[in-house]
Amino acid sequence: MVETWLVEFLNGTGKLFLHPVLYYLIFLVAILGVIRVKRERKNFHVRANDAYFELRQLFPLGIIIGLVLSIIIVVAGIAIPYAAILLIAGFTILWSLTTNVRLMSPVYTVGATFFMINIIAENNWSIPFFSKAFQAIDDRIYPSVVVILGLLLIAEGILIFNNGSKGSSPKLAKSKRGQYVGLHEVKRLWMVPLFLLIPGDVLLLPFDWWPVFHLGANEYSLILVPFAIGFHQQIKGTLPKEAVQLQGRRVIVLGALILILAAVGYWYPLISIVAAASAVVGRESLTLIAYMRDDSLPFYFSKKNQGLMIIGIIPYSPASKMGLQVGEIISKANGVLVCDEVVFYEALQKNGAHCKLEVLDTFGEIRFVQRALYEGDHYELGILFVQDERKYDKKIG
Repeated sequence: MVETWLVEFLNGTGKLFLHPVLYYLIFLVAILGVIRVKRERKNFHVRANDAYFELRQLFPLGIIIGLVLSIIIVVAGIAIPYAAILLIAGFTILWSLTTNVRLMSPVYTVGATFFMINIIAENNWSIPFFSKAFQAIDDRIYPSVVVILGLLLIAEGILIFNNGSKGSSPKLAKSKRGQYVGLHEVKRLWMVPLFLLIPGDVLLLPFDWWPVFHLGANEYSLILVPFAIGFHQQIKGTLPKEAVQLQGRRVIVLGALILILAAVGYWYPLISIVAAASAVVGRESLTLIAYMRDDSLPFYFSKKNQGLMIIGIIPYSPASKMGLQVGEIISKANGVLVCDEVVFYEALQKNGAHCKLEVLDTFGEIRFVQRALYEGDHYELGILFVQDERKYDKKIG
């Protein structure tokens, strides 16, 4: 028994590298990195993070979350038809063509799959090239697909909360009043690989109750499937970390509610339809609420009378090593009051070997930071500011 499970585990893992979504996600993330760097260079003449930053975020945390969820899925015996895996891959690629990363959230890929499976089964449609996989589905409702959706929604919330605000990208825009303001944008793709049970001919039923979400089969196989999780949020009215983590907590709560409804759907299948529809409506509502809340706030990253507002910090720069944070205001440099980048640069030149800054932090308290300067350090310490002479994106409210 153990040997059979081990062999199936290795076979299922190997199938991950045959899945086109894995390589497609790597390609999309690389494109996102290049586009972000070009925009940052347009706005600030320097990029905040390198073009590989998004690629480095694609896997690590998602793999850990995927391992935990896979254990839950296998132990609970949550089985889904192979046709669902094909449709999820298809919708992932289809929604990506809209260029809206947010639509690659599991709500839209797995949710669309759930409804499409029921439509195909109800109308007995024949799908070219995959007719065998789709002939295996019947007209039943598959609550297990919605359970997977609920688990992935929780995973999405965790990723947003823990990873979303890291490396948020600063950008400049021009408000309707003609003022230059700063924003932060998070556009991220993650991959969460899950081991899924599908009808097969390898794993026998070890217990009478396993699998819980069965498909009427007596034997199952394991397959490791890459799921895409897309997220996009633009923040203008508050610190990016606060806004993104709030959104992450809300998504986690939504995922937990959907998971409860999906579990009830095992006994009352029609509840699964309510759960899937609620997931889509709920996720859209959270996006709308976040937008309306942010839009009602005044611009956080704008020119300040007290000094220069920090909109971005270049990693590994002197500013990063000095502990300067996004949202803080530099009021003095080497004892000189600063009101623009020219004055700031001239103040730094007063002492080429050392700098001392007076900073107003995000709590409104004054603190002092200082550091020795070395040859090769960024001439502005690696700080990005909101300034009139920079280029800007489209007008915003």
